[in-house]
Amino acid sequence: MPAPFSSLLGGAAGTHAADQVAMAALPLTVVLGLGAGAEMIGLLLAVQAAAWLLCSLPAGVLVDRVPRRAALLLSASLNLGGMGLAFAGSETGSLPLLGLGVFTASAGVVLYVLAAGSAVPDLVAREAMPRANARLELCRAVVTLLAAPAVGALAAIGWLHAAYGLAMGLAALGLAALTRLPRQGAAPRIDRPGLAAQLREGAGFVLGHPLLRGIGLCAIFWNMGFFAWMAGFVPFALQALALSPGQVGLVQGGYGAGLLAGAALAPICMRRLGPNAVLVIGPGVSVLAPVLLALSPVQGLALPLAAQFLVGFGPMMWLVCQVSIRQAVTPRAMLGRVGATLQVAIYGVRPIGALAGGWLAGMSPAWGIALAGTLFVASTAAVLGSKLVTLRAMPTAA
Repeated sequence: MPAPFSSLLGGAAGTHAADQVAMAALPLTVVLGLGAGAEMIGLLLAVQAAAWLLCSLPAGVLVDRVPRRAALLLSASLNLGGMGLAFAGSETGSLPLLGLGVFTASAGVVLYVLAAGSAVPDLVAREAMPRANARLELCRAVVTLLAAPAVGALAAIGWLHAAYGLAMGLAALGLAALTRLPRQGAAPRIDRPGLAAQLREGAGFVLGHPLLRGIGLCAIFWNMGFFAWMAGFVPFALQALALSPGQVGLVQGGYGAGLLAGAALAPICMRRLGPNAVLVIGPGVSVLAPVLLALSPVQGLALPLAAQFLVGFGPMMWLVCQVSIRQAVTPRAMLGRVGATLQVAIYGVRPIGALAGGWLAGMSPAWGIALAGTLFVASTAAVLGSKLVTLRAMPTAA
């Protein structure tokens, strides 16, 4: 891979590491640090997810208008500033400040994901895009694997607030890596329509393309289910399974292990099985996760760990595959807006899942997990009912 891609990879490591540390710390901060319940977990997760809903489309237009480097540096700066606010909120016990910090940091991640995805086709050859995307996601998987156990260990010794300080340091490292990107690669200076017209153009391209339309529908259901899973998992683990905070952190590390395995195997599976098989396997294995959790004995670790692994493994392969498809079929001048449209579908519905999952988990943690399983089934059905099942090879370039 070329040297500029290494800088992009370093930015991914710092940005995603900070994001995953904060995400792992948030439910424990609410329950252990602030004494609130599942409803508040769902609310703050909804605030975090709202950044993807509110910021994705404007960020997509920005990525198509400004140099990629400028967009990436802005994304890392927002992430660092948001982590600082979250640290202050956790130290003072201020839920509004914690929520503002989570929202700001997530807005930075929104912009980073769009800018990085749009930069990959400029940095590597078309045939290397699946491998490049897999490396970016592999980087995210590694830091996710390490984040939850680290936060669990901090919680076990009473240093939970230090997790947000750790997130600030990681965000700063990501910003430093991105400053090494070359200053070339400015967006073409052409006459452009207004903001609303550009957003309609990106959304129209997605809705008019059968592959992208299928990807979007699958993503809507799965991501609603994922945040319902997030809202219900910690209360279920602490109450129904009687796990300690340290054990919860250890079990959540299974998600990172699944991401790691999925990112490593995605390019191989795409070549040997075909994109269509990967796109079905991705959401399909998630359906098993709630079943394993329901079968777990009290204080059992193996089945919850396996459940978290599956939630990370299949969807990570799906993500690498769908990003590569999107980059192949989308004109480069529209990569930011098309990515933003899909990002709204992928992440924008998460507040709904978080609020619904938190509300149900507040009555019974098992109900939140059941909602997640139902939505995982719907996401798999969306793939099976689309043109994605006929895609035996990567599509031709736009």
